[in-house]
Order: sequence, then structure tokens, then C-alpha cells
Amino acid sequence: MLGFAAPAYPMIADEPPAEDARNQDQTDAAPALPHLRACPSGAFLMRHSLPHAPQFYVTAPQPCPYLHGRAERKLFTALAGDSANELNNALSRQGFRRSQNVLYRPSCESCVACMSARIRVSEFQPSRTQRRVQRKSTHLRRLPTSAWATEEQYELFRRYLDERHADGGMADMDIFEFAAMIEETPVRTRVIEYRQTEPGSPISDDDRLAAVCLTDVLDDGLSLVYSFYDPALEASSLGTYMILDHIELARSAGLPFIYLGYWVPGSRKMDYKAKFSALEIYKGGVWQPIGDPAQHSSDIHPLSVDPIVEQVARITLPQKQR
Repeated sequence: MLGFAAPAYPMIADEPPAEDARNQDQTDAAPALPHLRACPSGAFLMRHSLPHAPQFYVTAPQPCPYLHGRAERKLFTALAGDSANELNNALSRQGFRRSQNVLYRPSCESCVACMSARIRVSEFQPSRTQRRVQRKSTHLRRLPTSAWATEEQYELFRRYLDERHADGGMADMDIFEFAAMIEETPVRTRVIEYRQTEPGSPISDDDRLAAVCLTDVLDDGLSLVYSFYDPALEASSLGTYMILDHIELARSAGLPFIYLGYWVPGSRKMDYKAKFSALEIYKGGVWQPIGDPAQHSSDIHPLSVDPIVEQVARITLPQKQR
């Protein structure tokens, strides 16, 4: 199989909730070793030995958005076909995240600071501050919808970016790119809207849109792909509220985990995730309680990163794709 250039899919970066954004400066045997070829773009192509197994790519290094002075690199694969849901489920449990029809995981040359994070729903207990956020948000009502973009959502998205991330990588997204972010999904995805209503009143599309979360429904939890909110409602801590509400949504559905994207020790952008109890991180190929966040380091060590070929070989694929 010939190598080819990696497609230019945008990789959605994790965003902190409102109150933290202010402080800125998410026993099966291993498959056979994959093939590895250089691509014209500077990325690489890898595939498992089976002819219909997913192909894995590595992006060229780019400046890290979380740790100043470092370069990031991502391992990714296309998400398509009848087995897309199964692949999304399997790779999400191994630290991957979805962006449109791509699954990706950090695979930096000398850094392993980015660790996937998830909350154990059954053990989660809100802090005093988080309970206060819940009390302040009783006027919000959840409205799950299909993965279909609207002009109202885009207008809110633009206000959010212009106010909070005017210099970020998504600042120039137009309505068509926004629609692609929402709608280009081959898996079970929902758009969760939060609208302001009068207490006791039924929810309506006419109610003011306050926040939106693009959410994947996995077989073991909910994955918060991307969220945004009305910057005029900063005092309501809507970023934190959406996570708390998704915890309740997962609990009512009998789903054990909430996937939050990546936690990065030493990154102020990601500090907020460590404030949630019952948090696990994917470190060294296993999920483990985060414990004391201060015990984790973002220091670089020359032996901290396994070769890409070994990383791909250890990926466990869904049974039907072996």
C-alpha cells in the first residue's frame, strides 16, 4: 500500500470552562507490527497487517498549544464505514479523541504530558464550588438534538470565539466549517443545547441559547468533543455546569464514564479538569486514578516515548477489524 499525504483535518483542542479561561497566559494479543512509510507531507502511514484494518498516520510536528516551547505530533486514523462506532468505542478507551471523521492521540517525539482524562460517574462527588454552580444554573434546561448545525448555534460560537479565543486556531472558522465540525460524524453524536427558561416552564426553541456541547455517545460513557457558551454569562460557569450536567446524564443512562479530553500537568488551560473528583488519567497504557495532580510531571525524558511502530502495534482494534 502506497503512502499518501495526511488530510488537513482540524484537530479540536480542549477548551477550559469560563472560570478557568480567564487564567490562560481537553487480554487480546497485540496485532502484528504495522508497516511504516513516509508521506509527502512529512507525516507517516502505518497499517496493521490485515488488509481492512485502519491505517494510522502521524502528523508533522507543530507548536504545542499547551506547553510553551514544545512541539506536538498526533497519531491519527480515519473513522468511517459500518464499524465506525466500534472503532470509536475501542480507541476512546485507549486515549484517542474524535475530530469530525478522524480519531487522534498525542504522539510527541519526546513528551508524554498529554493524558486522556475521564470521570468515574458512580464515584463522583461535586465539590462545594461545583454545587454552587449547579444551584446558580437551575434556570437552564437541557435540549438534546441531532448533530445538525444551526445559524443560532454558529452565532453563539462566533461570540464565544471572538470574546475568548480570538487568536486561537479556530478563530477564522466560517459557518461551513462550523457545520462540518458538527455534522461530519460517522458515529452516534448528539448536540446538547442549554437554554434559559423560567423555572417550571416547558423548554422551547424560542428560549435563549446559552451553551452548546457536541457529545459522542460511547458504549461506556459520554465524550465531550467540544463545547462553547455565551460569554456574557461568564459568571454562571457554564463550562463547569455542562460537565456536571453530562455526569448526571450519563448516570441516568447507566454509562460509567465521562471523557473530558486531555489533561496536561503544567498547563493552566487544563487545570480545571483536576478539580473534578473520581478523575482517571490514561498513563502508561492503563487508566488510573489521578491521585495528587502535583505528582505528575510534564518534564521531558529521552526514554519516555516508545517508537511509533510499537505504539501502533499495541493498539487493540475491535474484534471484527482484526
